[in-house]
Amino acid sequence: MPYSFDGTAALKVRPGAVVFPRTSEEVAACVKLAREAHIAVVTRGSGTGLSGGSVPSPGCLVVCLVQMDQILEVDEKNLTMRAQCGVITKEIDDAAAKVGLFYPPDPGSMKISTIGGNVAENSGGLRGLKYGVTRDYVMGIQVVLPDGTLTWLGNKCVKDVAGYSMKDLFIGSEGTLGIITEVLIKLLPRPVARKTMLALYDRMESAAETISAIIAAKIIPCTLEFLDRTTVQCVEDYAKIGLPTDVEALVLMETDGHPVVVQEEAEQMMQLARQHGAREVRAAADEAEGAKLASARRNAFSALARVMPTTILEDVTVPRTELAHMVGFIRECAIRHNLKVGTFGHLGDGNLHPTFLTNERDHEEMHRVEAALEEIVNETLRLGGTVTGEHGVGLAKKAFVRRQLGDGSYELMKSIKRALDPQCLLNPGKIFDL
Repeated sequence: MPYSFDGTAALKVRPGAVVFPRTSEEVAACVKLAREAHIAVVTRGSGTGLSGGSVPSPGCLVVCLVQMDQILEVDEKNLTMRAQCGVITKEIDDAAAKVGLFYPPDPGSMKISTIGGNVAENSGGLRGLKYGVTRDYVMGIQVVLPDGTLTWLGNKCVKDVAGYSMKDLFIGSEGTLGIITEVLIKLLPRPVARKTMLALYDRMESAAETISAIIAAKIIPCTLEFLDRTTVQCVEDYAKIGLPTDVEALVLMETDGHPVVVQEEAEQMMQLARQHGAREVRAAADEAEGAKLASARRNAFSALARVMPTTILEDVTVPRTELAHMVGFIRECAIRHNLKVGTFGHLGDGNLHPTFLTNERDHEEMHRVEAALEEIVNETLRLGGTVTGEHGVGLAKKAFVRRQLGDGSYELMKSIKRALDPQCLLNPGKIFDL
């Protein structure tokens, strides 16, 4: 039963069996056996996905990779690390930190999600604005193909243009093309200094305008995060950080790098926040206080999940110039459909997480949630946005994919799936139907 669902609300399918391989060779053997028996294979890590990507198909074999949890090599000279797919994301950065290095991608689930799952979903995170997403740090992967073949894609070379970039085909493919069993990732020198600031607002639009102004001023902070009133209230009730609960919005700003640059950027961002309507701007006195302030954003999902029986965390991204409009649209949409919605997200890269606080047993309310989501998706696409910035398509977003990509791109993706997995063995029904 625990393997019949992931972190996505209202999606549950009981698998036929669950296996726990410890090596790539065991994964390959599982795939070969499933292929011979014509049984679908769904790969799973910690099950933190929010798009239904690891929800089983009926009677399938779930290959759970959490016991493949070894860091195999930390290469300080080449700034790389090689790890099995089941290593927890935070443990990757902790191991890098021991030798003065840094693994930037930090999804909200980093304390429990696995690096293999991050690669399969191309996960983002709070530091994505400055440092990019998981794809930007993957130099090589070991993959089990749908016929059970074990292959290695990529290497430690900083430059390599020999043939197609095959590893990039599998990054973000959500387990539909192959099973990632090992990863070779790029590391960076750890930043010397960091500064964390908090800006409080009486208007959500002012907070969004501040973020647009920071980007327009050609400042690329490490973190630029947004929480609306509902989220702030839930976080304070949950974590007791000391946040004022009478604000309409909160913006978390963080800069890192050389101490002189950090100080200069921090002062500029605080000034821009004041110019765009912040009623208060505060800077952390030290690293401990900075971590405490940052926890306001990292605790957002957990805090919201306590309010109602069902929490539906959505994921849309718009061009940054459209942020103020989109934040207002989501608020109006919630009022129009009489729904409780908390909105937070990585506004520095245009990524919003409208979070519906509801009850999946209330079918009438769930219909209103579906109608509201349809409106949000339509507006996102009208503005030139994407239906998923970091959670993936899976089951939750596949109805919208053709609308975003158009027929040509959509059919091209399906043709790649057919070519690599003609039996539709791996994670069937995800991203699109075949």
